[in-house]
Amino acid sequence: MRNAPNAHCPQAPLTRRSFVGNTTAVLGVSALTMPSSVTSLAGMPNSNTPYIDAHSHIWTRDVKRFPLTKGTTVADLDPPSFTTEELLETAHAEGVGRVVLIQHHTYHGFDNSYLIDAAHHHPEVFRIVGMVDDLKPRPDRAMRRLFKDRVTGFRITSWIRRKEWLDGPGMASMWKCAADTRQAICCLIDPEDLTSVDRMCSKYPETPVVIDHFARIGVEKPIQDHQIDQLCRLAEHDQVFLKVSAFYALGAKKPPYFDLIPMIKKVHAAYGPERLMWASDSPYQIVPPHTYRDSIALIRNRLDFLSDSDREWLLYKTAEKVYFSQAIPG
Repeated sequence: MRNAPNAHCPQAPLTRRSFVGNTTAVLGVSALTMPSSVTSLAGMPNSNTPYIDAHSHIWTRDVKRFPLTKGTTVADLDPPSFTTEELLETAHAEGVGRVVLIQHHTYHGFDNSYLIDAAHHHPEVFRIVGMVDDLKPRPDRAMRRLFKDRVTGFRITSWIRRKEWLDGPGMASMWKCAADTRQAICCLIDPEDLTSVDRMCSKYPETPVVIDHFARIGVEKPIQDHQIDQLCRLAEHDQVFLKVSAFYALGAKKPPYFDLIPMIKKVHAAYGPERLMWASDSPYQIVPPHTYRDSIALIRNRLDFLSDSDREWLLYKTAEKVYFSQAIPG
């Protein structure tokens, strides 16, 4: 989930070593039966794999073709490998046929080439949330160039820049460009960053914005109601979307993640299903004791307040609208 080394951020990054083993108790909620929408998929793009995972990373040990960022070696890859093929095998087993690939700054910096290569070989399967350096001249031009490579969103993170991370002409040009191209600005942030993102959404109301992983509420501390309320207030901006994702990292950090249900209910009421999208945050989600199935099952099978229509929005329609609906330039 987090893309910053320990020495350069006030909170330690979340890795598989730091999240495995948290044994806080979860609420006792019974699993429900399979919703009827799962068994009536004839109208979907692919009835066997209808769903979209709106957030997964991939990386390869083939660092000759796809070099790692300076100072990083294959020994740092954790898990050691999660290639395109490994992702697709994992996703297909749970009915996921399309994936939004997320640039991993920790391993590849601003070099999006491995994700672009994957989308080149699987153009109908993948879309990309890439990264550009907003401190370089005209990042908006880089955004437009990357559009043809199926980059339909751009990740920004508060801890790469820290202070004034949303200020400056480069960031302004990115938000303006995104309003025109409909390439979403995707925010990997902490709860304390919600106020500054709210300010930018007010300044650029036509820019599509996606908040990753509930704004990481419940990663470092117990889930706080006032932080959820602040996250829900962002829904007042009608171009803001939210990823219901990274369950392994939040709250009790223990499947089947029933302790997250109250937060999911609140954001569902605030945003509506049309602005929520499920995502796994693999490969971190598949490090034991967590599994890909446990992640998707929470939305697909276990929330009795969701209608079949709600599940369709969370499991593919919202991500399709945000990331797959743009006409890719020739």
